[in-house]
Amino acid sequence: MSLTVLVDYDSGNLHSAQKAFQRMAIETGAGSVLVSSRPEDVARADRIVLPGDGAFPSCRRALGSYGGLFEAIEEAVTVKARPFLGICVGMQMMASWGREYEDTQGFGWIAGEVIKITPQEKALKVPHMGWNDLVIDHEHPVLAGLQTGDHAYFVHSYHFKVRDPAQRLAHVGYAGQVTAIIGRDTMVGTQFHPEKSQATGLRLIANFLSWKP
Repeated sequence: MSLTVLVDYDSGNLHSAQKAFQRMAIETGAGSVLVSSRPEDVARADRIVLPGDGAFPSCRRALGSYGGLFEAIEEAVTVKARPFLGICVGMQMMASWGREYEDTQGFGWIAGEVIKITPQEKALKVPHMGWNDLVIDHEHPVLAGLQTGDHAYFVHSYHFKVRDPAQRLAHVGYAGQVTAIIGRDTMVGTQFHPEKSQATGLRLIANFLSWKP
């Protein structure tokens, strides 16, 4: 039976994400969903989901504080090519660098840096919080059935400036173009919270659970 592991490293409430993934796993026949901080569970996972709430440096440190956990994730994703989904700061940490509060090295999986949203218009507030319309830049199996104009729910003050435009799968308009979805090889990431994005998010989760790269 296929196993999807949601990585728990004390960086956010996983309850709503767990419920959403379990629901879609049942609907799609995608096997079981486990929330775990154990490297051995990550090592045997068929799919890995890395959520993240809060600041980039604290999330990166928290992940590194669990002995062997990041190493297990990195081996599963970059060596064994297991499908990976990063959510919010879990997506941002895929970058080369995070510039929030201090320069913090990311995973280096997708070249680019995470910088502060800086609106020129005073009406635009930071954090960027609430619903926004996706603009699809590139087709991808995880985006099957999604289209430009679909709504997703965002809460963030920093955004991912991706170096290679081909690796930005979707964006939203907010003080310019803000990266919404990234991807390459067996890795994808969403700046928004799919578990809070109703039909759009549930469709993306279902697609990820059935994705066979």
